[in-house]
Amino acid sequence: MENIFKGFGVALITPFHKDGSVDYASLGHLVEMQLREGVDFFCVLGSTAETPCLKNEEKLLIKDFIVNLVHGRVPILLGFGDNCTRQLVDDARGFDFKGIDGILSVCPFYNKPSQEGIFLHYEALARAVNLPIVAYNVPSRTGVNIEAETTLRIAHEIPNVVAIKEASGCLSQAERILEGRPNGFDVISGDDALTYELLTRGAAGVISVVGNALAAIFGQMVHDVFSEEGQRAKDINARLNEIFRLLCVDGNPAGIKALLSSMSKCQNYLRLPLTPACADTCSKLQTAVKAL
Repeated sequence: MENIFKGFGVALITPFHKDGSVDYASLGHLVEMQLREGVDFFCVLGSTAETPCLKNEEKLLIKDFIVNLVHGRVPILLGFGDNCTRQLVDDARGFDFKGIDGILSVCPFYNKPSQEGIFLHYEALARAVNLPIVAYNVPSRTGVNIEAETTLRIAHEIPNVVAIKEASGCLSQAERILEGRPNGFDVISGDDALTYELLTRGAAGVISVVGNALAAIFGQMVHDVFSEEGQRAKDINARLNEIFRLLCVDGNPAGIKALLSSMSKCQNYLRLPLTPACADTCSKLQTAVKAL
């Protein structure tokens, strides 16, 4: 299978009303804004969407809402993971993937499986679905790293795993994957702050957090790398560095929701156990965006 999730992707947030219900109006406005500003694909129900804090029926409603709104204009990558392989396989076999172009499946979390267990997990999932799979390595959340050698084994031996969203924060690990990958297997950045470096080393794109709010400028940076406008891309990346840093201070998606709220794009509500960014972070984000 071919990886179609290339270029500038956005990991969509889930906006909420004050009463905790999903704010579909704001979600729709964000999707349309990002489409106007050049997004190449969407990642739906990932970490940034506060997916662990959503009920199952809400996840299905959000998925259907975005599929219907996007209506084939760009590909949609759906977050679809579990730390129980059997449950994930059973869910995959019975799930309605209509309108979904691929799935983003996180490394099994909390269990801390061995590298062999990680490989067998993705092998089992791949047998259960006919869609392209993007593996997701984010050890800061899962508690275990998908080592480069395991990623390369997956890439060589499981045909419908077409890419990895690499968010280990380790540039050398991503470089090892880029050097040893087979034709047709891609690395996608899962870290806005490392995206420029990864793209210049051969990564295919990014699943971005900051793109929720700053789609035009961050998307331009991504596209400039591919169009060989290297100096402009480098300059944009440098201008965004402080925002990248601030978005991480109170965790994700607290930072990006604070930024979006300051831009009147959504209200600054999260679901427990997640809480909004502190006042100091909010103030510094506003200052950084004004400077930008």
